[in-house]
Amino acid sequence: MSIRHGLLALLEHGPRYGSQLRTEFESRTGATWPLNVGQVYTTLGRLERDGMVVQDGEDGAGHALYAITDAGRGELRSWFGRPVDRASPPRDELAIKLAMAVGAPGVDIRAVIQAQRHATLRAMQDYTRLKAQALVAVEGADGEKARDDVAWLLVLEQLIFQTEAEARWLDHSESRLARLSAAAARKAGNATPATTSGTGDAQGPAVAPGTADAQGPAATEATGASADRTTSTDHGTARTTSAARSARR
Repeated sequence: MSIRHGLLALLEHGPRYGSQLRTEFESRTGATWPLNVGQVYTTLGRLERDGMVVQDGEDGAGHALYAITDAGRGELRSWFGRPVDRASPPRDELAIKLAMAVGAPGVDIRAVIQAQRHATLRAMQDYTRLKAQALVAVEGADGEKARDDVAWLLVLEQLIFQTEAEARWLDHSESRLARLSAAAARKAGNATPATTSGTGDAQGPAVAPGTADAQGPAATEATGASADRTTSTDHGTARTTSAARSARR
């Protein structure tokens, strides 16, 4: 997350002090990524060091104001114009957890997937409820409030898409592990003496612990995830049909 560029974008509207920048940043993003004042002032100090902001006097209450410079505006324009770099994606705790669960002694990876799926769907329902509220707010607001509400709506819709993708990936992961487990079991059952050890035990590929036995692709539990959920478009915004409708009730 680029706090640096977010603060520059806010300063382009005029001089601000630290607490004001924190409040406006959280208002624009719906407090999805909360900041503390220390983070704000640390970032302002670095921006000032790099010549992108300057201190611009004080307000009536004695707060030190910061203003964007021409160099800061140039950096902001460059940031808006270039795509977000995906060459070094941020670490994803869930992906790391599942990667480490494969082969971990005593870990039921299907239970790990199930627990995460329930949490993901709950989050999706929460986001969808918030989206409904944001849509109402956008329709009834104007001026700066409308701008903040639209910004919050875009963040919410990104979170909804993200949780939908996560739910589909969890379903896929469970099916993938089940197929690998079934294939390993079949290979072990069909092993010839030449592929067995001195003890007579088959030496086929190791089966990921916690995956389904040779049952073929596992049927996904009735969670309302990807099998029961589709997305449609409504003026460029995403709607969820199963989890979203239940949330909006």
